[in-house]
Amino acid sequence: MVKFAIINTLTVNETWAKLKSFGVMESSIEGSSESTTVTTSPSRRVRELLALCFSSVEEAGGFQDFESFVTELVSCLDSLYENVALDANNELENDVIEEVLDEILKVLSSPQMDQDVIDALSFHLPKVTSKFADISSRCLQLVEEIVDRFVEACNPRDMLSILCEALDAARCYHSASTCSTPLLHGLSKVFILIQRRHYEQLKVAVPIVLNVLKDISLETDVQVEDLFDKALGIASSIRDVSSKLNNEEEAKVRCLLCLYVIQITAIISVSIRDKAASCIPLVIQLEPFLTSCGLTHLGLITGNDTEKLMSTVAGDDDEFITSFPDISLGASLLFICAKISHEVAEAANAVLGSVVDELQNNPVKRWQAYGMLKYILSSGDLLWEFKRHAIEFLLDITKGVTSSQCNDEQIDCSDYTPGIYATLQVLSDIPAPHRFDVLRALVTNSRSPSMTAILLGLVKDSMSKSSLQDTDCAAVDTHVIELVELVLRPPQGGPPLLPDQSDAILAALNLYRFALLFESRECEAGKERSKVGSDILSKKNLEKAYKEWLLPLRTLVSCSIAENLKEDHGQESSLDDVGLLNPIELVLYRCIELVEEKLKSH
Repeated sequence: MVKFAIINTLTVNETWAKLKSFGVMESSIEGSSESTTVTTSPSRRVRELLALCFSSVEEAGGFQDFESFVTELVSCLDSLYENVALDANNELENDVIEEVLDEILKVLSSPQMDQDVIDALSFHLPKVTSKFADISSRCLQLVEEIVDRFVEACNPRDMLSILCEALDAARCYHSASTCSTPLLHGLSKVFILIQRRHYEQLKVAVPIVLNVLKDISLETDVQVEDLFDKALGIASSIRDVSSKLNNEEEAKVRCLLCLYVIQITAIISVSIRDKAASCIPLVIQLEPFLTSCGLTHLGLITGNDTEKLMSTVAGDDDEFITSFPDISLGASLLFICAKISHEVAEAANAVLGSVVDELQNNPVKRWQAYGMLKYILSSGDLLWEFKRHAIEFLLDITKGVTSSQCNDEQIDCSDYTPGIYATLQVLSDIPAPHRFDVLRALVTNSRSPSMTAILLGLVKDSMSKSSLQDTDCAAVDTHVIELVELVLRPPQGGPPLLPDQSDAILAALNLYRFALLFESRECEAGKERSKVGSDILSKKNLEKAYKEWLLPLRTLVSCSIAENLKEDHGQESSLDDVGLLNPIELVLYRCIELVEEKLKSH
C-alpha cells in the first residue's frame, strides 16, 4: 500500500484540530507527540490534504498554501491511479481506491466545507476522480456522487466548462465508456440548472458530448444499450431545457436537440455489430424528440430537414458543422429504421406508403433521396442489413414511375449530380442482381440527360470489372440492350432530341460499343456463355440495333450537322452544336462497323 508523509510544518495536534470538524476519529492520526511527523494511508492522506485546503483558506494570505495543497492532492490521486493501473487485478489496491473516494465524498458533503474551497476543488477533482470510475461498480457510484456534489454546490456555468473539459480528457482514458459516465450524468443535471444563455452554453457542450459518445462507440466491448442510455440522458436534459424557454431561443435549442438526436442515431447504428433489429427499440425512444420539432420522414430522407436544422443552428460556423459529420447518415438511418419496423413507423405516426408515393411522383425529391441513401450504401461500418433495406427502398421509389407521373417541365438536376454520382459509385459493393436493377430503374426514370450519361457510364464500369461472374455478365447483357434502347429509341416514340440529349446519346453509344467488344472478347477467349449472355451478339438483336437504333440515328445526326453548318455561318451556338454532334458521329459509325462485322459472321 502506498504511504505518504505529511509536510513537517504540520503537527499532529494541528492536523487533528482541522480534521475533527470533518468528523475524523482520533484513531485517524498515528502518533501522539505534538512534534511528531506522521505517516498515513492514502485515504487519510487525502483527507488531511482536504483539511489543509480548508485551513489555508481561513488563514490570512493562505491562498498560496492553498494552491500548493490542491496541487499535492491532485498529484496524490494521480500517483495512486498510476499504481492501480499497473496492477489492475489487485483487490487490495481497489479497496484503497474505494476508501479514498469515500473520504473525498465525506469531506465534500460536510456542512462545514467552505464554499471557496469546494469551488476551487471543483476545477480538479471531477477530472481526476473520474479516472477511478472503471475500477469497480462501487468506485463508479462514488465518483458519480462526487460529481453530483459539485454540481449541487457550484455555479452551473462553471461546472459546464469543468465537466466538458473533464469529458474531453476522459476520451484518452483506458475505459472512456465507464469513466465518462459520471461526467455525462453530471452534465445532464447542469444543463437544467443553467439560468441564462442556454442556447450558447449547449452549443458549446453538445459537440464535446458527441465526440465522447463516438469514441465510446468504437470500443470493441461497448454495450450498445449503455451507450444509448448515456446519449438519451443528455437528450432528455436538452428537451427539459427547451421546455422552460420561449420564442427564438426555444426554437434554436430544439433544432440543436434534433441535430444531436440524428447524430447519435448514426453513432449507435454503427456500434451495433449483431443485428439491425437491435437498433429498433432504441430508435423508438428517439422518434418523439424529432416529431416534437416538426421533423418528418419525408424531410429526413430528402435531407431537407437536416439542411434547415444546420442552417438554423450552425449558419456559417464551419467548425460547428464538422461536429456533426454523420448527420446525413443518421437522418437516412432514421427513415430506414422506420421501414424495417412498422412499430417505429407507428411511434412516429408516419405512413411510409405516402412517402414512397410522394417520391415516385416528385422527381426532384426522388433525386434528393438518392443522394441521402448514398451515406448508408457507402458506409463501411454499418451492417449489411441496413444497406439491404436501403436498396429495397431505392427500388420502391423507382418502381412504376413513368414520364406521365412527372411534370412536363425540364428538371434541372445539376445541383444534385455530384452527390448522386458519389451515391451510385458505391453500387459496386452491392450484389450484381440488385446493382443492375437499381441502375436500370434510375436510368428509366432519369429526366436529366447528363444524369443518364453518368448512370450508363456506371453500367459500363461494372461490365469492365474482371470480378464479375458469368451470372453477372448475363445480367449486364440483358440490361445493356434495354438501357441503350431507352435512350436511342425513347419509349414515348420518335427519335432522341439533338442536341439536347447529346450527353445521354453519346453515353448510350459508348456503352453499346463497349458491350460489343466485351462480348466479342469473351467469345474469342472460348468462355462459356449462357443463352441470355449471348443476347447482344444474337442475329435478332444485332439486326434490331442496326435497323431501329443506329441507321435512324445516323440520318438524324447527319442532318443535324448539315443544318448547323448551312444555317447561321459563324454563329457561336451553331458551332457549339456541331461540337456536341461530332463525338456522337464518330462513336456511332464505329458501332455500325462492329454490328456489320458481327452480322457477316452469322
